[in-house]
Amino acid sequence: MSFPKKNTPEMGPHQTYKGQEGGLYGGGLNTPPPAHQAAAERAVAQITPLDAAGNPAPDGKIVLLGLGMSNTRLIFQSFKQMADADPLKTPQVVLVNGAAGGQDARVWADPYADYGRRLSLPGVGGEGTAWEYADAMLALEGVTPAQVQVLWIYQALMNPGQRYGPFPGHAELLKECLGVMVREAKRRYPNLQIVFLSSRTYVGYAVRPLNPEPFAYESAFAVRWLIQEQIAGNPRYNYDPEKGPVVAPVMVWGPYLWADGMVPRKGDGLVWERSDFTPVPDGTHPSASGAKKAAQILLDFFHSDALTQGWFLSQGEQPPDQVMTGQARSFPKGR
Repeated sequence: MSFPKKNTPEMGPHQTYKGQEGGLYGGGLNTPPPAHQAAAERAVAQITPLDAAGNPAPDGKIVLLGLGMSNTRLIFQSFKQMADADPLKTPQVVLVNGAAGGQDARVWADPYADYGRRLSLPGVGGEGTAWEYADAMLALEGVTPAQVQVLWIYQALMNPGQRYGPFPGHAELLKECLGVMVREAKRRYPNLQIVFLSSRTYVGYAVRPLNPEPFAYESAFAVRWLIQEQIAGNPRYNYDPEKGPVVAPVMVWGPYLWADGMVPRKGDGLVWERSDFTPVPDGTHPSASGAKKAAQILLDFFHSDALTQGWFLSQGEQPPDQVMTGQARSFPKGR
């Protein structure tokens, strides 16, 4: 079959995909191992409003930065509009859309990749790399790199079938590129505490090889492998000062966005309709309805996840009881 009929979080104990077991964290588990969950809880406990220099301040800001490609930009743009109008979100959280068109994971990992392109830097002038673009977007929102404490990364590789071949090759490269992104983010944003990673939405309507199925589905394994390496103690992703130089924030899953087209996802009924993607000749980028759908899943996640409520919501506020369309209500313990 061209792509699986089971979402990775829904795969049973005896179901596999190309030798890969189910569960966001492997072993059929959709929550981190206890020690990693505890590490994530310690990390988010450090999140607090910071001034421009990165010092705790009652009137400071908590920056949630989105990084990725054009799809990320469209989704985060819709998410920002919804969240900034949300009375439950604390005004101290500033959402910054640092994602940029044409900047896939390989270009973020190597800004001078052979197919990379320079970006116009808003508010700054001239051209620069994807990282310089993100810095320019921070400045436009009136915040600094020192105030960035949370990342959402949603990434892919362009034309993976033509450039990198079948699974697992392209997913292994995506994992490595994501790892470089995470380490570079920690270097640039010293107060970064946690990264939420999401894999691709369904792309079964694509009519060009930009990032079709099954590559979109298989990006989930890249995210899982990366997080598993940190859980296993790979020093390239160390977050614990007692174990050596801190070179990365804690990494966990954000919302899982894939569903098998019009087949309702178990638990929340999520489907991806043809109208959720832009018309021919694309079918890959989200339309306005698709971006809004993914943004609602993202907002639901930040409302309900145990690792986000403490800093994302206004103190003492809880979201109203509602039917959520994201991973937050679909799978155990929010992830």
